[in-house]
Amino acid sequence: MAEAPESLVTVGAVAGVYGVHGWVRVHSHTDPIENILDYPRWHLQRDGGWERYEVVSGRRQGKGLVAALDGVTDREQARALMGAAIAVPRSALPPPGEGEYYWIDLEGLRVETVEGRDLGTVDHLFATGANDVMVVRGERQRLIPFVLDDVVAEVDINGGLIRVDWDADF
Repeated sequence: MAEAPESLVTVGAVAGVYGVHGWVRVHSHTDPIENILDYPRWHLQRDGGWERYEVVSGRRQGKGLVAALDGVTDREQARALMGAAIAVPRSALPPPGEGEYYWIDLEGLRVETVEGRDLGTVDHLFATGANDVMVVRGERQRLIPFVLDDVVAEVDINGGLIRVDWDADF
């Protein structure tokens, strides 16, 4: 039975083909990148729909990852999957630790300053190496570092709010 799209979380994408036996190159959003290989079933988004694939094998190859998927046995089948988002059921993700959050849980939350000034909502996040950054869209776009206790004063997932110690004019 296929998962409903809203219960799936994107964890990577098919980035290319590897070899002639249907292996795919994988771009992983997990940390560390190898964690994507811990999920035995992937849902790939193609042509607006989701298709489920069993992961037969996977490994690090150079600086990236490659994987073999059940039913994908040649280079042309693998090429047809290029660009597909890789998702897993939300229920398969381990619960975040104390003070840790999945980006998907932060996206869409309202952001306000500790003084109560509304800055907008979290559109998405990205990693910079030093820290993650929230892209907040309101009357204008702001890039706010997601640094707990320094910039981010409070995260209330259930209340749909992130409070930040941030100059609203910045």
